[in-house]
Amino acid sequence: MAITRFKPEIWSAKLLVALRKELVYGGPGMINRDYEGEIANAGDTVRITSISDPTIGTYVPNSTTIVPEELTDAQRTLVIDQAKYFAFKVDDVDQRQAAGNVMTEAMSRAAYKLADTVDQYIASFYTGIVAANQLGSTGSPIDTYTTVTDAYDKVLVPLRTALKKANVPTAGRFVVVSPELMGSLLRDARFIKANEAGTTDALRNGFVGRAAGFDIYESNNVPNPSGDTQVIIAGVNSALTFAEQISQTEAYRPEAGFSDAVKGLAVYGAKLVRPEALACAFINPA
Repeated sequence: MAITRFKPEIWSAKLLVALRKELVYGGPGMINRDYEGEIANAGDTVRITSISDPTIGTYVPNSTTIVPEELTDAQRTLVIDQAKYFAFKVDDVDQRQAAGNVMTEAMSRAAYKLADTVDQYIASFYTGIVAANQLGSTGSPIDTYTTVTDAYDKVLVPLRTALKKANVPTAGRFVVVSPELMGSLLRDARFIKANEAGTTDALRNGFVGRAAGFDIYESNNVPNPSGDTQVIIAGVNSALTFAEQISQTEAYRPEAGFSDAVKGLAVYGAKLVRPEALACAFINPA
């Protein structure tokens, strides 16, 4: 790629698409992007307004006088407080001697590394889950290594129960598991593999199957707060809203040397708008 053919808007779009293809916690089944079109730069804020639930009353014919109540509203703020950059160069000699388009491959790798960083950021929001929906703790994790049924019986079913008690919708429920917990599920006959699930979800990054009413995804970014303890997160995508932009991509020729260079800036932020719509289990998988 000659630097003269670099089109910032096109490359920004390509980078954003590539980034999203690599996300697991940031995939469409796990988060929503309802407010993404309202941000442009780091430091931007979006005011998210919600209203109180109406009261349900009993109507008695010829007796009840209906007086409409005034609903109250509340605001939460989605702050775009994360800004990450990349910058790399490809020497003219290396680029001439290499087979294939070196710069395109380098941009693809930049997108992958950005996705990895973003995924870990999104996964960290488990700390805001309501206490009633947290199973185990960092100091007292659930052991899942005794039998092959532990992953299903000690993790998935209790997570399902916690979400049900919190009145979380059953449609679109997900759970993200670690490779270790996935190893246990693969030995449990109740787990339905992606190629047997009869769904197009297999096209989603990280999707591995279904069990206990969950779409199951596997990720290497499962939170690890201490020691061997892992945090398995479940819920629906209305719980967490996320917004990101590739705000800048620039190509330039560094003064020192003979090379093409590219730098890019990604800004993003997230807000846990429905903490009760997520649940998590602290586990010890080994």
